[in-house]
Amino acid sequence: MDETGVLGLLEELSILLEEAKPAFNKKNLRQVDVDAAFEIIDEIRDIFPVEFSQARQIVRERQSLLDDAEAEANRMIEDARSQAMTIASEQEIVRISQQQADALIADARELERQTRAGAEDYADEVFGHVEQSLDTLLSNVRRCRDRLNANLRSTR
Repeated sequence: MDETGVLGLLEELSILLEEAKPAFNKKNLRQVDVDAAFEIIDEIRDIFPVEFSQARQIVRERQSLLDDAEAEANRMIEDARSQAMTIASEQEIVRISQQQADALIADARELERQTRAGAEDYADEVFGHVEQSLDTLLSNVRRCRDRLNANLRSTR
């Protein structure tokens, strides 16, 4: 069996036909060694199933590689989708967390404003009482002083 396979044998057959002598001085008719031609044809028949089988095996292997590549591509696409969903989910969590933080800050600012206003009102009320107490005390001090001065004038 020739290493070149079917193509090599076809080339041999072609050379056999090209080198054959013309029959009856006509170029399209040739005298061919029938045994040599049949021998080449038999070799082609012997080799062809092997090469055909090898070709089918190559096609199967190629299809298997394509199937594996497609499965890997599909897995990668699914992984990418999953990662995208995770990222989107994380972004949604961040967005919700930011909204909650903004709401808490707004509530804290409102509570601070209310507390400050309440503290100012309370301080104003306390200062009002202190002022009233001081006014009363000042009136008492003036009265006492006036009495003291009146007593001093009367004794003098």
